[in-house]
Amino acid sequence: MEKQTTMEERFGKCPYTTAQTLISGKWAVLILLYLEEGPIRFNELLRKMPKMTHATLSVQLKSLEEYGLIRRVQYEAIPPHVEYSLTDIGKKFHPVVAAMETWGNEYIAQMQGETNV
Repeated sequence: MEKQTTMEERFGKCPYTTAQTLISGKWAVLILLYLEEGPIRFNELLRKMPKMTHATLSVQLKSLEEYGLIRRVQYEAIPPHVEYSLTDIGKKFHPVVAAMETWGNEYIAQMQGETNV
């Protein structure tokens, strides 16, 4: 019989658990999608996010940064500003986002009765 393991025990060992953990935040996929366009400032990203608070975006960005998917650069300009961008491993998430878009569109079409996918 297989031993029961926790998500924490499987993280870094099981590819599915690892991926699920990395993008588990409610807005993680959307943030990664917007960062594909290139570096973006915090407030610009906040404006793109639907009904998201400053605090929620801050938490999501810190999490993605800790996981190494995004990079935070603070510029000592006047006024100071911060930009976020994808790391190399974050950029490799693009095919997953593209596949999610394709699948999501097919699912929406099915739910609207347009096709029997």
